[in-house]
Amino acid sequence: MERGHLNHIKALLDKEIATGAIHGSAIRIIHENAVVYEEQLGYAVKENNVPIAKNTIYKLFSMTKPITTTAVMILYERGVLDLLEPVSKYLEGFRNQKVWTEDGLLDVAREVTLQDLLNMTSGVVYPDESFEAGRRMGALFSEVDDRCRLGKPVNTVDFCNRIGRMPLEFQPGERWRYGASADILGAVVEVASGMKLSEFFQKEIFTPLGMVDTGFFVPKEKQGQFAAVYNYNEETKQLELFQDRFLGIDDCLEPPAFESGGAGLVSTVEDYSRFALMLLNEGCYQGKRILGRKTVAFMSTPQLTKEQSVSYNWDTQYGYNYGNLMRSFTAPIKASSNGSIGEYGWDGWTGNYFFIDPSEKLIMIYMIQRCAGGNPSLIRRLRQIVYGAL
Repeated sequence: MERGHLNHIKALLDKEIATGAIHGSAIRIIHENAVVYEEQLGYAVKENNVPIAKNTIYKLFSMTKPITTTAVMILYERGVLDLLEPVSKYLEGFRNQKVWTEDGLLDVAREVTLQDLLNMTSGVVYPDESFEAGRRMGALFSEVDDRCRLGKPVNTVDFCNRIGRMPLEFQPGERWRYGASADILGAVVEVASGMKLSEFFQKEIFTPLGMVDTGFFVPKEKQGQFAAVYNYNEETKQLELFQDRFLGIDDCLEPPAFESGGAGLVSTVEDYSRFALMLLNEGCYQGKRILGRKTVAFMSTPQLTKEQSVSYNWDTQYGYNYGNLMRSFTAPIKASSNGSIGEYGWDGWTGNYFFIDPSEKLIMIYMIQRCAGGNPSLIRRLRQIVYGAL
């Protein structure tokens, strides 16, 4: 890899900071199991002049999802879970589900399966005011947030049972819709393993990989490492501190009752590198095997049918298919990309992004903390630079 070419990354990210789009960012490029480039730029907490550092802790939001998939696959490999099983085997709230239609509530044609959850084809949605199932889910999330503020929090399994009683947007397997499926999988892991999700993650993933700064909250002694989250005010054209709850996630300063398998983890670039390297190396990191190579291959295989893919149309996903809570690259021409078929990964609500390219032994991890911070053009430019160095 031509490391000098990667210096174009700094110029691109410096411009993002200079224009006020973000206060700070970090990026790491790993090639053939070695870090070949990394930067920490700008501020983790602008108000206190705290710079981004190698040990800065970030809210991952949806970059939690691949870790939840890994937990599911650990149980899958042990024969504990069958992906074609109905979710109702583990969560009673998924019995006798209904689908919202213009003609009212209809019975599901079949039950939601674990595979539906992994592929976001379950019909389970996130809060969204643009359609009825999303509005009802929004009311549930608001109720749970209110209970948390009143000191009456709802735990993971109870919350997910409540989610199961919300109407689905469509019949299971009919199409793709991003939603709370990963949170439900977290509850399934709890029931199937007999452990809290945090305990399972710690025992089976974080401790073996040496992920010492990853969890559902930041301990008091490490809170000086924690990056602030910012929201861009369109009226003032300024970044402002964001301190509200989002998708059931609070300030992450205390252990939460609801451990969100879809969005709840915090981590560092270093820790997430260890997780990504485990996947790149077919389930093994520094002699510690987390998954088998065939399982990792399955995790990164496109899962959506042609019919399901019609609704998988985000501008950030041009040229990708989806499966196991991750995107999988299938069409370089459609994406106008110099990347590799088979590259896979995911991103998060605050703009975090990673990919793993097995054919090139390549990983990119990019971290920022801006609400709804995904910038498709910026991500494409970063990828173009990284692949241009090969």
